[in-house]
Amino acid sequence: MEGTVLVTGAAGGVQGKTGRRVTELLRERGVPVRAMVRTLDDRAEYLRSLGAEVVVGDFLDFQSIQKVVDGVSTVYFAYPVQHGLLDATVNMAVAARDAGVTRLVDMVMLISTPDAPTPRLRENYLSEQVFEWAGIGAAHVRATVFFENIRALASATIASGVFMAPFGDDSTVIPLVAGNDVARVAAGLLTAEDLPAGSSYSLIGQLLTVKEIVTALEHGLGREVRYQDVSDEFWAEAASSRINAHAVAHLSKLWTTFRTRRVDYTEYNGPATIEKLGGRRPHTFAAFVAEEKLNFPAKTGS
Repeated sequence: MEGTVLVTGAAGGVQGKTGRRVTELLRERGVPVRAMVRTLDDRAEYLRSLGAEVVVGDFLDFQSIQKVVDGVSTVYFAYPVQHGLLDATVNMAVAARDAGVTRLVDMVMLISTPDAPTPRLRENYLSEQVFEWAGIGAAHVRATVFFENIRALASATIASGVFMAPFGDDSTVIPLVAGNDVARVAAGLLTAEDLPAGSSYSLIGQLLTVKEIVTALEHGLGREVRYQDVSDEFWAEAASSRINAHAVAHLSKLWTTFRTRRVDYTEYNGPATIEKLGGRRPHTFAAFVAEEKLNFPAKTGS
């Protein structure tokens, strides 16, 4: 792979921050990076300090994307869990095709089918088809629930010693992955000598029961944590004050799927894929909690 890589979402959002980490990894390898951000702020200055070219772009403005893509050979596409994915996909696909892009790696979700259980997963399927039709060497990184998603979920109530979620009993299995591991795989694919168009890579770092998640929280935070199952409706209403309606609709259905469907996630062979393409064994949730201890709310009360 030669030429400049356009990294979208480079400033980093509130969850996995894969775009920011991909930028860091590519710059460590000396790869020229054009980092797309929404606004010029301290995060943009940090990207400049890495040697990245920082540009302001709007996924939903075609002319903006045309300017951002002009002159690059490779794209990392990561659209947040919010409304507008298909519009953003079409804008990027057409602009990338016209600019002569020969490789695009998009970060999507583990399940991608026309009848997938959540609206976002169904949109992911359509998005992938558009990128492949564009003939720009699209390949797909299929990530499951980020460790960072569980941190956000736990942070809503953990100050009172409770991990509240609509997961049913504590034997429910949740497939997880570290945002950093997803970024490592993406960086590997963006710089690989050869990358088959239409290929996909399913990333699961760990399979943990809810009980094991709670145990990791207790050990990492050094305090007692109790799991409390709640209804889908209760969770959705509480979450609506923190995240957008599109994300609430997606996650509500996703949590229900984990609770009600038994899937053999081992068939995805995720840990081996992460180690091969990302260059190291997958991070563990227990290590993540210990490292991120200060980013969890402190305990309240006695």
